[in-house]
Amino acid sequence: MSLPSTYLAATVPTPQSPTTLTTKPLPTPSTNQVLIKITATAVNPVDWKMRDYNFFLTEYPAILGSDASGTIAAVGPNVSTFTPGDRVFFQGIIGNYAASTFQQYCVMPAELVSKTPSNISDEQAAGISLASVAVVTGMYDSTGHGITPAPWAEGGSEAGKGKAIAILGGASSVGQYAIQFARLSGFTKIITNASVVHKEHLEGLGAHVVLDRKVAKAQDFVDAAGEVPICYVYDAISMKETQVLGVEIAKKSKGNAKAVVTVLGAEKEAEELGKEGEHQVEIRPILGIGASPKLRHISEPMVKALGGEDGWIAKGLFVPNRVRVVPGGLGAVEEALKTNKEGVSGEKVVFRPNESA
Repeated sequence: MSLPSTYLAATVPTPQSPTTLTTKPLPTPSTNQVLIKITATAVNPVDWKMRDYNFFLTEYPAILGSDASGTIAAVGPNVSTFTPGDRVFFQGIIGNYAASTFQQYCVMPAELVSKTPSNISDEQAAGISLASVAVVTGMYDSTGHGITPAPWAEGGSEAGKGKAIAILGGASSVGQYAIQFARLSGFTKIITNASVVHKEHLEGLGAHVVLDRKVAKAQDFVDAAGEVPICYVYDAISMKETQVLGVEIAKKSKGNAKAVVTVLGAEKEAEELGKEGEHQVEIRPILGIGASPKLRHISEPMVKALGGEDGWIAKGLFVPNRVRVVPGGLGAVEEALKTNKEGVSGEKVVFRPNESA
């Protein structure tokens, strides 16, 4: 593969400013790293929040993006698992600009990269990693629910047997993957809420009951579980209203659920409600950064389980989010951020950094 000496990146030049296109020298992958030509990158709420509120950004110019797919362009010393030309997908590293994804090339640790199976497109693959890491952190790491064993481990397919899980916001990117990991963990009852238009799709992913998010109350979740105890609550939305609902479900549950896992910070009203009465319920915000040394015990096996021609995706056991592609290459970054910020339902916003404007 012939490589250029430079490439383009969408950089944030100063705090809270629009992105501009900047030429950068092509890096050389070091030991255990791979150089990836990014073919598609997904947009997540963390991207515009980082820019708008100056989260995680310590130096400028900054580069956003941490969810992508691409092609291996070069491999560093000691890398034997990939060769140039391999299709891959991965979670970039927030705050590490060389491993961020709103650019045409990046470098990544090889052990955090999945091979893209032939049954999905690069656009579909681009939106898998970030939300999946958020799910496995919230479900299987000790900072979340700490469910063991995880589904890639021996006995993991029965970890949820005889138990129910409530997943709030099933149509969100995180929610769709939470449903699928709950199915892979063998939960007897998977109960979620979403707009009614998504009911059939979410049932296809593994949800046993899909409640109308506009009207469903805590008791509806408990009733849907029947005699199966709700032992876990995962809030994929994590606004004040959903966190309060999660606490109410946990308190009413027959499974004596102890926590509501959230993908955003704890809301005071939900925390206070959780402390009321005998049945205490904790709000547990998680931070799903797979490159973190403390999360390698779940991010690395997850990468292997999902990807490749013998992984869950290739076998049809895990389905990527549906995508909405914003055309225009790196010049589409602002439009893609705006589209995500305004809100999408049941889809992942994606653009192609190497596409011509």
